[in-house]
Amino acid sequence: MSGVMKRMGMIFRAKANKALDRAEDPRETLDYSYQKQLELLQKVRRGVADVATSRKRLELQLQQLQAQSKKLEDQGRKALSLGREDLAREALTRRQAVQRQVEDLTVQYQTLQGEEEKLTLASQRLQAKVDAFRTRKETIKAQYSAAEAQTRIGEAFSGISEEMSDVGLAVQRAEDRTAQLQARAGAIDELLASGALEDATGTSKDDLTAELERLSGTSDVELELQRMKAEISGGPAPQALEQGSGAAGQQAAQQGQQEQQPPRYQK
Repeated sequence: MSGVMKRMGMIFRAKANKALDRAEDPRETLDYSYQKQLELLQKVRRGVADVATSRKRLELQLQQLQAQSKKLEDQGRKALSLGREDLAREALTRRQAVQRQVEDLTVQYQTLQGEEEKLTLASQRLQAKVDAFRTRKETIKAQYSAAEAQTRIGEAFSGISEEMSDVGLAVQRAEDRTAQLQARAGAIDELLASGALEDATGTSKDDLTAELERLSGTSDVELELQRMKAEISGGPAPQALEQGSGAAGQQAAQQGQQEQQPPRYQK
């Protein structure tokens, strides 16, 4: 049972990892990392500012204590010149206490100064790394965008992209439909021409009717030509070659008979 659960967990993690890879945009990940580095740099800068503020405060306290020490020294010297050794002793005692404070604050001041220098150097190094990362990030983003565009163009030209695949399928379906309609139209024309199908409008003719009409038209033309030759030469008009050879042939034959009959005069 534990083996099955372990396998299911591995499959789930593999599918989740694959889904995350598809959803991940490296450019967005780089921008997020750069933003985090900027936030870290801002924190370091605030730390440098805080240490510098503390150092400056100690510096002001040192200046005040040194001034107080100088004042007590002057007071002791003045009391000793006036013959007040007791006052001079008291002033020097206070001065020693102030001096001890000055020494303690000086140690703290030097410590803070060292920390400030370290933080300033770290901030400068971090700033240089952030600048280098930003340059590399923009370069990688540009290369990624160029590669992505080149890939899409290649897929579009090769027709393997999803959009172009759909377009290719639509074109293929249109071509197949057109070929099917053309084949059906050709088949109907052949059936109408052979007489297997009747034309509901009566405008089309089958092959046999069309051939007979063509032959009839040719015979009529030949008869008309012979008649004209007879008129010119004064010979008899030609008879219709065959019965039912056409309306033009019959008309030419009737006209020839009328020409052979003597003219009738009205009384």
